[in-house]
Parts: sequence; C-alpha cells; structure tokens
Amino acid sequence: MTDTIPKVDTSPKEYYSRSAALGSVAVGRSRSRSHQRVYQNYIPHTEDNNDEGSSGTSGSEDNNNNNKRKRNPGLRRRGSVDVKSMNPRRFLVDIDVIEKALLEQEDSNNDLQITIEDSGPKVLKVPTENSGGFRTFEVRGTYMLSNLLQEMALARDHGMNQVVIDEERLNENPVDRLSRMIRTMFWNGLVRCMDESGIQAICADPKNTKPGASPIIYVPHDDAPAFEYYTKMARDLSQLSIKVVRLPLDISPRYVNSINEDFGVLSLAADVSYDANGGLVYRPLPFVVPGGRFNEQYGWDSYFETLGLLVDGRYQLGKNMIDNFVYEIKHYGKILNANRSYYLTRSQPPFLTDMVLKVFEALPANTADERSSNHEWLRKSFDAAITEYIDVWTSAPRFDAKTGLSCYHTTGIGMPPETESTHFDHIVEPFARRLGVSTEEYKRMYSKDEINEPELDEFFVHDRAVRESGHDTSYRLERRCANLATIDLNCLLYKYEVDIADTLDEHFDGRFAWSGGREMTAAEWRMRAEARRLSINKHMWNEKKGLYFDYDVSLGEQSVYETVTALWALWAGCATPAQARRLVDVACRKFEVSGGVVSGTEESRGKISLQRPNRQWDFPFGWAPHQIMAWYGLYNYGFVDVARRFAYRWLFTITQAFVDFNGCVPEKFDVVSMTHRFDVEYGNVGSDFKKVVREGFGWMNASYQVGLTYLTSHMRRALGTLTPPDVFFAKANWKTDGTPSHSPASTPGPVPVFIPEVGTPRYRPRSDALFEALRLLKLRSDNASDTMWSSGSSPGSADVRVGDPSNPASFLGKQSGFDMTARTRGNKKHSKN
Repeated sequence: MTDTIPKVDTSPKEYYSRSAALGSVAVGRSRSRSHQRVYQNYIPHTEDNNDEGSSGTSGSEDNNNNNKRKRNPGLRRRGSVDVKSMNPRRFLVDIDVIEKALLEQEDSNNDLQITIEDSGPKVLKVPTENSGGFRTFEVRGTYMLSNLLQEMALARDHGMNQVVIDEERLNENPVDRLSRMIRTMFWNGLVRCMDESGIQAICADPKNTKPGASPIIYVPHDDAPAFEYYTKMARDLSQLSIKVVRLPLDISPRYVNSINEDFGVLSLAADVSYDANGGLVYRPLPFVVPGGRFNEQYGWDSYFETLGLLVDGRYQLGKNMIDNFVYEIKHYGKILNANRSYYLTRSQPPFLTDMVLKVFEALPANTADERSSNHEWLRKSFDAAITEYIDVWTSAPRFDAKTGLSCYHTTGIGMPPETESTHFDHIVEPFARRLGVSTEEYKRMYSKDEINEPELDEFFVHDRAVRESGHDTSYRLERRCANLATIDLNCLLYKYEVDIADTLDEHFDGRFAWSGGREMTAAEWRMRAEARRLSINKHMWNEKKGLYFDYDVSLGEQSVYETVTALWALWAGCATPAQARRLVDVACRKFEVSGGVVSGTEESRGKISLQRPNRQWDFPFGWAPHQIMAWYGLYNYGFVDVARRFAYRWLFTITQAFVDFNGCVPEKFDVVSMTHRFDVEYGNVGSDFKKVVREGFGWMNASYQVGLTYLTSHMRRALGTLTPPDVFFAKANWKTDGTPSHSPASTPGPVPVFIPEVGTPRYRPRSDALFEALRLLKLRSDNASDTMWSSGSSPGSADVRVGDPSNPASFLGKQSGFDMTARTRGNKKHSKN
C-alpha cells in the first residue's frame, strides 16, 4: 500500500500544532518567547491520519469544521511542513551549512556557544530527513539550538560532513543528557596515560612558562623498569625532545627547590612483565585528571572522581588511581598534590582508606582467584595507607604531639613555582624595596637561597600549607595554615584509623604484618581513633556555637572562621548523635544557600575590596567536594531529607548552567547567585570551551552522578523541568526552615547503605560508648560477648594491644611499642615529609 501525501494548506494557521518539544526545557527557558507565543486555533484531527505533527486537513475542510475549533491560548510552536510518519522526527544536517547559519544568526557575542546571553531570535529552520532535506522544521530555544551545535561538533570530531540527528536528542531531558554525557564521553575525555600515545598531553604543562623547555620525565631512583621504558620512549619519540631524569635516592626539599626551573612530570605505576625472550613489557596505568589545565593525577580530586566512576561502573580506573597512589607512597614518600616535580614536598587531603574500600567492594569476586587477588590488593593498599599515616600525617612537622592533632605543613623551600610569575609580587615588593633591588631580581635571589628572610620564609610555609590543604586560597587559612589543626584533616585521619581497624578485623583476623617492621592490631587502631576523637571534641567542638572549628596549635585557641568542613565530622562518624543534631541545625542556617552549601559564612570571610579581593574557597563559592561530603555525612546520621535537599540545590545549579550555557560544566559555582560567571582568582576552569564540552570537570562530573543517587524519582522529574529549589520545596511541603528532617528530640539511628554502587561505609558506633566497651573488655575478658568484639578475636585482659583504660593517650602506643611523635623505621630513600 503506497502512502499518499495529503494536500497541505500553506497558510501559517495550519502549521501550528502540538509537539512533545513544547514541554521541553528549551521552550520554557528560551529568551525568545515572543517568537513562540503564536495564538492560533487548534483543530483536532478526526481522519485516519490524525498525527498531531502533520497538516492533514485542506483549506476547504478547515472551512467546514469551524464549529469544531477549540480556542487554546497556550504556547504554540510552528509544526513542520514535512509529513510526519510513525517514526520520530529526524534532521538531515549538512554540518558546514547549518553550523555557519546557526552561529551567524545566534552567536551574537562570537564565543562559539549558544547561550541565554546571545540575542538571536532563538529559532532556526533545519532540513528533515524524511523529505530528503527539501522540507524544514524549526528548532527553537537556547537549549535545543545549543544541543544542535554540540551534536554537529561531535559529528565533526568523527570526520563527518553530514549527520542525521534525532529531534529527541535535541530536546532530551537535560538531566538524562548530562548524566549520559558524563558516563559515555566526559570520563573518557579525562583519561590520561603515560605511554607513548599519551605522554605528550601529560608533559604539556601550561604552568611551565619557560620558553623552549623540553618535556622532562622524572623517574624514581630504584624503579629500573620505568627508567628503561621512558629512556627508550625518548629515543623513539625524538621529535618531542623528551629528557628522562633519574631522581636521587634522597629527595630532599633543597633538591626539589633546585629543579623548580626544570618542570617535569613524575612517573606513576605500571603493569610490568617480561616476554619469553626476557624483554620488558611495560604498560602504564590509565588514570583520570581534573580537566582544563590540570593534566596530572591530583590527590583528593582522584577520590571524588572515583566516587563518580564507581556509580558509572568504571571501577578499573579507580583501582588504577589507587595503584598510582601506592606507587607514590613507595617512591616519593607520600600521596602527592599531583605527579609534577614541584609537588614532591607537598601532599593533599588524605582519602586513601575510604577510596580503597569503595573500590574493593566494587571489584569482581566471582571466583576464588579473583577473591584471592582482591585480598592481596587490599593488603598492599592498606600497607601503603598505614605507611602514609605514620610517615606523613603523624610525624613532624605535620603532627602536634601536645594536642594529638595534625596540621597541613609541607617542607618545601622557596616560592611555589607553579603560580603565575607575578602572583607573589605584592608580597615580595616591600622586601625588594628595602634591599634596593627590583622585584624580579629579589625573587631570583630568594629562589636561589642567596637571601635569608625569616619573615618571607614563614609566609611561604603557610602558603604551601594552604595548597596542601586543597583549599587554595581562603582567608580561613591565609598566613596561619601550618599552625592550624583543621577539622577536615583530623576527621579524615580519624576515618583512616577507623577504616584500618575495621579492615584488620574483617579481612586480616585483627592483625596485620606492616612492611614498616612490626605487627599492627585492630585494637591499637581503635585506640588511636578514640584518642583522636577525644582530642577533636576537646579542642575543636564548640558547644556554645554548635559547630566544629579549626584549632591553632601555636596560639592554643580555636579559630573563629565558620567553615562548612565542620560537616566532615558526620562523614567520618566522629560526632555523637547529640552533636550531630546540633551541628546539622546550625549548618543548615549558616551554610545552606540557594545553590547548595557554601564554603564558609560571609561574616567569617569579612569585607571585600580592591585591596582585599575575594578568595575562591570562601563565601559565596561552593565546591563539589563540600557537597558530596555533606550528603554522605547527613545520610549516614539519618538526616535523609536534609541530604536530599542539599543535593537537589547543587544539582539544580549544575543543570541550569548546562541548559543555559551550551552544556557548560565548570569547576565551581557562586552558589549564592547560582552562577558560574564571576571574576575570581584562577578563573573558573571548564567554562572556556568552543561549541561543545568534551570533558566537564572531574569532581563536578562525579558530584552530578553521585548526587542523582540521592534524589527520589519525584525530585529527578522536577530537576528535569528545572523547577527552582525553593519552588519545588514549597510545592512538595519540604522543610526549608533550616531544621533537621527529623524531630530534634529524636536520635537518628544507623541507616542502611544508601548507595550500593559507591559503597557508603556501614554505620558503626563511634562515641564514648566505644571507650567504655573496650574498658569492659579488659575487665571482663571472659565474657567477650558483652562487648563489640567477637569471641574469636577478643584480646585478653593482659593483651598489650588494649593498654590502660584510664588513659586513652596510652593507646597511642607506648605499651605496644609505638611512639606517635617519631618515626619507627629509618627510610633513606626519600624525605620523610
């Protein structure tokens, strides 16, 4: 049976018909609404061909059915003149022609993006596939037009000059579209590998402003396979002029300062084997980078990226990044800020134990060989974590023996070389003037250690500590960071201690043969955790204000800066239920804003001026790590509604920018104004792109994928229609007055794992009851069932692992042969810091 083409009245009144796109975000958010509001009479079709998208009535039929007309003054969109079949509408796009027409008409500010800031009519006629390109259909609205530009750019990436694009791809639900792009494209765009195919992208460092500099690969002194592999690579890729440098056995701060002008990338882990002829088979492990100008594997970025990768089933990349961290601890002495030579004296916030456990839970374990391999990998990873904990975070200069707390405190000397050349000019200028030399000459002399200036030395000690904290920069930490035992760092270390104790109990029968030379026990690590929790409570918890604060170990007093990282106590599990209720009530009032949770309060930041510019980790900015940590902590303590409320606010901010600004996924947001368009130090990575976003930004991608797992289906639907948070909460009768989601008189109990793919840690009691339970254990070792220990692994009353129950400090190791203030093993291979 052949299809017949009905007569089509060319009068405009018959071209306006209902379309699925009418309900899309593109229509609702387009600035050219005047082009869409066409008030036409709508005639329902009663013939066999009653497709709403077709014009199946003639002019005479129109005259005969005036009595059937129904007035509908709602939004109307012009329908296609093409006859619509049962198949979805598809466009036949000549990329050169349509892209040129689209940009000339819509891209009014010439940034190769279609955004709400452009002043075009927001409508473009595009040829349809069913007509062979002879007929057109109007694509309308910022969102659909920007998606059209993106789809053409992606097709061009694949060498296509023509492409067929489904209309459903252009008006796709923005939540589904962004999540799909992260899963199928952004992660792949962020993968790097230090092999022959990827080394050029990694070696290219925009922070290296030295003209004509050759790429340098630094290799650990005792990694012979890596040195062999990269030396051969340098010969094979002679056009790149790669230099391969073997690091000394002792990587001292002075040595690191001496190579600051010779920027280079540091080698990472690889699968090493040998073929039948004894030839080296060296396969560097792929990893994920943050994106933009950051082409290295960063410390705490990798943890949050791994959370997102696990949601999307990419556990192998997370495992690779952990293997790289284990390699860094073995060869460089610590998990580095990133694998660049100028980061050799600097670490970042420690997340390794939780990262390992989450990946371990995701690894396939279907066979005995897989389970055995996973167990060995867990042992190797936790051995490295214990080494890092002892050698870095509980050793000088980062550990304060008086309080039992830890600080960010690097050992580098000189000025951080990765900053812009003029970054510190305002700091150095007074010293240069005093000496009678130019600022540039003074910086050269200071970097070469030709000048002794203690005041400047102290400034850079704190500046490098700020960078190690990951919160660079913030008035919270400026000029004092090395003296601050921050709440975030000590919560992370408490989590290390609990994770190690739990893992030793669950996987190693309570005992662990540490490579540092002695046996570790779970009981010892529980005592460390309890001692740190008591120190946090004593020095950081402010009962009057209901908030945790940083503690200045030099001044012996709490800081007054109110930071959202106080919520990390919920993530780590070191707050009591009573503290949690108080903390959440205060945090909702102080940190919850329109677009998520803000880094700190406006009052804490202080007034901003030309002489005192804004800092990117202060009010009004919000960052993905702070959001994710808050969600996890709130949910684990039973504050489910609050966690979902915070998540919806943040995801709305991301989705709105994605819809309005050509698919933009930036590094950070002003969560008060809910925008990524602002002027602040270091800019906003991810907002400067051409035509299509190909990578997003690492932890922003992760926050979106993880955040969606917190939303109910109702919340996700509202997010897809871009319902503003406060509008949604009002319609849903959601509590928005800053109070917890449960009655303040009730105690939030433990909750089950909420995100199985990510592996949220199971709730365990971590309060004063833990100390009491261990005291009862020592007194009643004959009845271990009354305690938290199983009878098979309970130490007896004389076991030195338990220590003196009247003195928690003793559990730090004097009875077990461990001194927190000193290293227990001599390691000549690298600087201990």
